Amino acid sequence: MGQLILNLQIACKNTINLPKESAFYRWISATFHIINPCYKHNEITIRLVEKEESLYLNKTYRGINKATNILSFLLKIPINIDTLLLGDLIICRDILEQEAKEQNKKSEEHWAHIVIHGTLHLLGYNHINNIEAQIMEELETKILVDLNYRDPYFIDKDKL
Repeated sequence: MGQLILNLQIACKNTINLPKESAFYRWISATFHIINPCYKHNEITIRLVEKEESLYLNKTYRGINKATNILSFLLKIPINIDTLLLGDLIICRDILEQEAKEQNKKSEEHWAHIVIHGTLHLLGYNHINNIEAQIMEELETKILVDLNYRDPYFIDKDKL
């Protein structure tokens, strides 16, 4: 695989304690490495947004009238056009941070999980049915554990 290209766009007002660009790069690289180290399309844009933009995009492109933590937009290009661009990940910082707090997760771990999750979507993985969801969750867990994060699906029953 050629060099991974990350276009990071920060369009959210609160920029305090955002992950560094190198962290996003590390999470995406780890995902590419596990799935296919020779993947042809190696450019991703990540845009960090407010709830309003997430709501607008989710409503416009998915028909769902609510903001969400992440949206993945795979670039669909004609076969005769040669590009490295794989697609875009739109992440709502406020929702992601709120989820981390509600799920009693470290912020960085949840950021890593959501970025890996979105990157897997761009690489063709989905969770429409139980089998696809299990495959995707196992990949997410492997990548996160390889990066020295906790299993995002582990439930500590002692804390319930």
